[in-house]
Amino acid sequence: MEIKRSVRFALEKRKKDGELITENVPIRMYVNYNGKRVDFSTGYRMDAKKWDEKAGKVLKGCTNKLKQTASDINSALAEYEAAVNEVFKVYETENAVPSPARLRESFNEKLHSGKVKKEYTFFEVWDMFVTALSKQNNWTVATHNKFKTLKAHLLRFNPRMTFEELTEKRLQQYIDFVRTERDMRNTTAVKHLKYLKTFLAWAEQKGYNTNAEYRSYKPNFKGTDGNSKTIVFLSKEELETLYKFTIPANKQYLDRVRDVFCFCCFTGLRYSDAYNLRASNLREGGDYGMICITTQKTADRLEIPVTRYAHEILEKYKGIPFENGKLLPVISNQKMNDYLKELCQLARINSIVTKTYYKGTERIDEAKPKYEYMSSHAAQRTFVCTALLQGIPAEVVMKITGHKSYEIMKPYIEIVDALKVREMSKFNNLF
Repeated sequence: MEIKRSVRFALEKRKKDGELITENVPIRMYVNYNGKRVDFSTGYRMDAKKWDEKAGKVLKGCTNKLKQTASDINSALAEYEAAVNEVFKVYETENAVPSPARLRESFNEKLHSGKVKKEYTFFEVWDMFVTALSKQNNWTVATHNKFKTLKAHLLRFNPRMTFEELTEKRLQQYIDFVRTERDMRNTTAVKHLKYLKTFLAWAEQKGYNTNAEYRSYKPNFKGTDGNSKTIVFLSKEELETLYKFTIPANKQYLDRVRDVFCFCCFTGLRYSDAYNLRASNLREGGDYGMICITTQKTADRLEIPVTRYAHEILEKYKGIPFENGKLLPVISNQKMNDYLKELCQLARINSIVTKTYYKGTERIDEAKPKYEYMSSHAAQRTFVCTALLQGIPAEVVMKITGHKSYEIMKPYIEIVDALKVREMSKFNNLF
């Protein structure tokens, strides 16, 4: 049995703003047989002016943006054609005509002595990326969850996603999808786009992605410049209220939550680092000792002087055996956040805080009592604002918290400056 067929290579016909794209165009392999047509990605790209359309190959002496030569590309295309013909010969000996899906599968399995690379789907490459980067960068559970969520959104958007599909226009459609269908704020959409671009860049570097349009997609998301961000923290008075608050007898479970949160407020530690704090992290130095720790989030080595109030909390739990040798009774982050809201409500930390965020072009102002916004993240923010108000230089605060960019500190400094202006205005009405 003979299966009549034809194999040709051509540049993909794709338009942008109504004009045919002529630079860095994907090379496709088109196979026609028995009235069916199957096209394959070759993984190569070339400018139209360097492509011989009639011969279906790259013009001699030309190279593409990745510095791949005409000789190398044409040789690879010839291997692709040889591989697909070998696949057809197998079916001919079996007197069978493959379906398009079966032909694609058989071709991908045909490695042609290891020279023809298997075509991986978008989400197969995604899984390889997650496996590789999580090991390379020691991802936390939180980072894993971020990329897991992003994958879920991409699957809902298009379960048959391809790299070639992600043009600038298609990326915009995806962003519109997550903002409308998934009810995502602009700030979250920006983060998701950043993670997606990280993946696409990795896939391009590894040779799985030959579509570089993602690089030029730089949308302007309203409300993501940081100017509208509201930083939730405790004032000096609120921190004192919480630290000295008498926990009701029937809610003693909140006592440890209060202590751990305040400890972070007094040291600048993140919740994750307080969770991992051990006796081995304590050193002599200063008035009450030093905390020497490698942070979980950034792997920075920090040395933090223990303050009087942090020391009081450590002394309170001294000698009490906690799981895995922990120094403090730190519970799960989710429970911590839930109990913290309850605690702050009891302590009447209920000044109204207004948060502004955007979904697309829609501005949304959300006003709630401060306790409803409280989470473990507020501890380090409280430390930074309190330290700056106490006159500690920003450079010293950054050494303690591990912040590397002065830009990150700007919102805190602006808050402190605003508070100084407000407090100093009291002098205007002395008499």
